[in-house]
Amino acid sequence: MLAPVLLEGFHAVKHALRFGGDVRPLLTTSLPGLLKLAESHAPDLLDELTTRATEVDEVEFKKTVGRTHPTGVAGFAERPDLPFDRNAPIVLLDNPRNLGNFGAAIRVAAGLDAGGVLSIGDVDPWHPNVLRGSAGLHFALPVARTESLDLNRELIAFDADGELLKGTIPDDAVLAFGSERHGLSERVRHRADRIVSLPMRDKVSSYNLTTSVAMALYHWVIHRAS
Repeated sequence: MLAPVLLEGFHAVKHALRFGGDVRPLLTTSLPGLLKLAESHAPDLLDELTTRATEVDEVEFKKTVGRTHPTGVAGFAERPDLPFDRNAPIVLLDNPRNLGNFGAAIRVAAGLDAGGVLSIGDVDPWHPNVLRGSAGLHFALPVARTESLDLNRELIAFDADGELLKGTIPDDAVLAFGSERHGLSERVRHRADRIVSLPMRDKVSSYNLTTSVAMALYHWVIHRAS
């Protein structure tokens, strides 16, 4: 069994709870402070946080979590085993290197209701720094690492030199994005059914990874809705 993952901060704990995470233990350095945050940012969780949270001092918090946090809130939860069976595109991150960007891409994918996020490479998508970047939204959709590109879906890869993205994106597509520094790997390029680009002003070389994921999924959403 995999070890529980660390959820740092109020928002990570909040999202894990909202999407069914069993957060145990849930620690806070100030129960009144936690409940005040809940009243303003998550009133739907006020009762659950009241009964679930344990107040500890700063020393115990740091000993258990590994460091302090501005909100004085943290928790641990088992990774959910969510299937990649939604009727929505899956985001494929090709060897992402920046853990914050990785997490932010997951956050965007959750917000736009993607079918899940897969990654290729040696970075654990459940690393605490990735979870911090996603604000706990790993619990809102399937997130996993894969070595296989045999996904039985159309693979649309995004690259600045590709053909401009037009029309609709199929609900069952895989949308591949390269790493921040090196772009798409040859392996993903070879597997891609299409290589497309996002609209971009002349002389601008590239977008941030999270921005690219957001633009592609938003394109899917607005054209799907119409």
